Amino acid sequence: MRLLLMSDTHLPKRAKELPPRLLAELPHADVVFHAGDWVDTATLDLLESRCRRLVGVYGNNDGPGLRARLPEIAYTELDGLHFGTVHETGPATGRETRCAARFPGLDVLVFGHSHIPWDTTAPTGLRLLNPGSPTDRRRQPHCTYMTATITGGRLTEVELHRVPRR
Repeated sequence: MRLLLMSDTHLPKRAKELPPRLLAELPHADVVFHAGDWVDTATLDLLESRCRRLVGVYGNNDGPGLRARLPEIAYTELDGLHFGTVHETGPATGRETRCAARFPGLDVLVFGHSHIPWDTTAPTGLRLLNPGSPTDRRRQPHCTYMTATITGGRLTEVELHRVPRR
């Protein structure tokens, strides 16, 4: 099962559209995760129309229209793995311990907010993934998103992708 992870698209404020490279990934993904800060409902509409399955949450920059359609936290099970998606997890220091306590029973937590890619594992085994932002790199050298694969009930091939500058 192929996964595509993104967050913090901030359209149309930070970019006018999603990068073509990211859009080209959509048909290959069985499940697409978006960890909030969409900003516009058009991006949600676009992903809903092009994705086989979309798991999304709202972020701190998302207004009433998005909050009416998306949860603050989303839970899903894929091939026996328990996923959670949330926008914000707090400061980097202590994140693994804090998230493991807040989300017991999860195997993977997809999050956003910082625009900083993150891939760590808590002592409990919880995998924490932040794909960064495909449209707003902030202080990062590149805009980014992630892909991953689930094989035999295990998360494999987690890869961070750099988005070429336009």
